[in-house]
This record gives sequence, structure tokens and C-alpha cells, in this order.
Amino acid sequence: MTTLDDRAADDPRPAPYVPRPARNRGAYVEMLISALIGLVAAFVLSVEALTLAENPLADLGCDLNSVLSCGTVGRAWQASLLGFPNAFLGLIAEPVVITLSVAALGGVRFPRWFMISAQVVYSIGFVFAYWLFFQSYFVIGALCPWCLTITVTTTLVFASMTRINLLDGNIRLSASAYRSVSSWLRAGVDTLIVILILAVLVGMIVIKYGSVLFGG
Repeated sequence: MTTLDDRAADDPRPAPYVPRPARNRGAYVEMLISALIGLVAAFVLSVEALTLAENPLADLGCDLNSVLSCGTVGRAWQASLLGFPNAFLGLIAEPVVITLSVAALGGVRFPRWFMISAQVVYSIGFVFAYWLFFQSYFVIGALCPWCLTITVTTTLVFASMTRINLLDGNIRLSASAYRSVSSWLRAGVDTLIVILILAVLVGMIVIKYGSVLFGG
């Protein structure tokens, strides 16, 4: 008598792939949504950069007033720090984050070296985004709405990626440090830090430019 186990043993076909449930699903969902928004912003900025290259005096759709002006920021040297529009970097980085997030949500577990490499690269992007914000705020004297969008999405992706790498042990900590950090993360301390950072940015903008933005 042939049993089901015997038939399974005789079947040369591979077993169907069954993905494992994704860990840190919420963080990966947040990364996916933020990266999609960041990709749209980077695309718009790239188009506007090409428009300014063709006509430096062109009026852009987000030139709303003397403060919110993509054209003013786009014509500054800081907008092409590496010799090409900074937005091109977003067109490269955001699809990587999107792919990573989708794959992870599907059950793929990336090796530690890959996640650490992604953390390092995105940490550089995080610092770069805030350098550009402070350049716009203190030096250029104008703000680009799409650039601000990328600053926010970069902050969110950086926070989620750091959370994932800490909880998964990719960023190596001692046992006692891991217990403390993981308890803080599960309590939402990282979310509070992100909210505080974004609140500080909003406060800075309102304090310096509120009279222009709100017509006071």
C-alpha cells in the first residue's frame, strides 16, 4: 500500500516555496511608503533640474513665494554638490529601498553584510539630507517643498532601517545593551525621537519664516 509520504518521496519536483513571515513588518511597510514618496519627489526634482539647466530663469511649479522656492534652491551650488543634480541620487537610492522592503515583506532575509551596507549608505544619505536642509535654511535663505519632503522621508527610512538592524542583531551589541535597546524600541522610543526631530524642523521653519508663510 502506497502512502502519501511514499508518493511525496518519489516526486522529483521541488516542494513549493513557502516564505517565512516577515519580521519587523511595520518598519518595512513604513520604509516602502516613504521610499515611494521620496522617489516621486526625486523624480520631480530631477525634471526641475533639467528645466533649470535649459533655462536658469524658468519659473517652477513650486516657486510659491520668496521662502518656498524650488528655483532659488535649485540654482544654488549646493543643489549639485557632486557635479550633477542631487535628485539623481534619490532616483538611484529609493528603488533600492523599495526593492529591499518588498522582498523583506515577502519573507526574504538578507545577509548581515547587505543590511549593514544599506545602513551605512543610508546613514550617509541621512546626513546629506540634513546638510542640504541647513544649507537651505541658513545659507540659501529659501526652502524647496520637494526637498523638505525628501528630508522627512529620509528620516523615516533611516529610523526604520536602524530599528530593523538593531532588533535583528545586524548592529552588534552586548547582550545587556541589546536587551535595553530592544525594550526601548518596542516601547516606541525611536518613534518619539523621530517625532521630536520633525517637530524641531517645523519649529525652525515657523520661527524664521512664519511671517512670510502665514502672512503675519
